[in-house]
This record gives sequence, C-alpha cells and structure tokens, in this order.
Amino acid sequence: MADPRVRHFQEELEHLMARLLEMGGLAEEHVRVAVQALVDRDVRLIDKVLGGDAAINRLHVEIDDRCVKLLALHQPMAVDLRSIIAAVKINSDLERVGDLAVNIAEAVRRYLQHPPGRELTDIPGMADLAQGMLRDALDAFVRRDIELAQHVLNEDDALDALKTDMFRDLLSSMLADSATIEPSLDLILISRHLERIGDHATNVAEDVIFMVSAKDVRHQGI
Repeated sequence: MADPRVRHFQEELEHLMARLLEMGGLAEEHVRVAVQALVDRDVRLIDKVLGGDAAINRLHVEIDDRCVKLLALHQPMAVDLRSIIAAVKINSDLERVGDLAVNIAEAVRRYLQHPPGRELTDIPGMADLAQGMLRDALDAFVRRDIELAQHVLNEDDALDALKTDMFRDLLSSMLADSATIEPSLDLILISRHLERIGDHATNVAEDVIFMVSAKDVRHQGI
C-alpha cells in the first residue's frame, strides 16, 4: 500500500504544475493580445492586458506559497527537490513575462498616438517566436523533456537576430525622416521587451535541464 504522505506530496506537486501552466498560459495570452493591439490599432486590447495583470500577480504569490509549503512539510530530495526549486524560478520568470506584456501594451498606447505610418517590420514575427519559445519551455517542464528544452535554447539566437535586424531597419528610418523617431523608438522598445520574453523562456528551459539531469547549462561558453 502506497504511503499516504507520498501520495499527498505527488498530488500537491501536480497541483503546483497545473497552476504554473495556468500562469504561463495567461502570460502568453497577454503577450499575444498586446501585440494584437499594435497590429489592429485597438486600444481596447491594451486595456485588457493592463487589467489582467492582477491575475498573474495573484498566481505568482499563490505558487510561491505552494512551493514553500512543499519544501517545509515534505523535505523532498533529488529530482523532487529540483522540481520545486525549478518551479520557484519559473514562477518568477512567468511573472516577469506578465510585466513585459504590460510594458508592451503601454508602449503600444504611446505608438497609437501617432498616425499609421511605416510597416511594423517583424514585430509580429518576433512575438510568434517568443510565444512559441515560452510555450515549448513550459511543455518541456511538464514532460521533463530535455530535447525540447534544448530546442528553446537554440531558438534564442533567431529571436536575437530578428531584433538586431529590426533595430537597423528602424534606425535607418529615423535617420531618413525625423518624424519617425518617436514611433520608431516605441517599436524598438517593444522589440526589446519581446527579446526579454525569449530570455525568460530560455531561463525556463535551462531550469528544465537542471531539474531532469542535475546539469547546470547557464552561461555555457563563459
């Protein structure tokens, strides 16, 4: 007969994972909506992102509390301990993604004060890539899939390259026409926020690799 304490711990760990996935889904959706507000020039979508941040913050507090209780009451070892430590770090990364979605929405609000002008370069493409990285990182966490986590790490270079290309394109526009400076700066800021979301996704992927294999892959090559 299974030890009821072990069964209770596993049930609580599953609840923790479910709440993390819920938080990740909310954060990813807020990023999507913020970028959609830019593409559609829809101020109502901006308000939706700003109003939804409180739900992410509540989950952030709840998940931290769950992690502390699991550590204190069950004193887990080995992979279970690494899973909870990873959950604490991932929780922080997801909260920051929510904050970055808010930052994007605020930049979009400023951008929409200007008349429609140039193309949005590749911001929608950056957003798709960053969201995909975050989604894959969370899937890797749930499935304990090191290969998928490594795929997320590999995607980070592509996201960085998109941001660099976009910066050069926008800089050329600003040099050619001073009227484009303010809206272009907001687009550059949005691209920076999307790059940071990709960075948080890579953090999650690194935590997955550590959780499963006890191998620390941060700062490789340094």
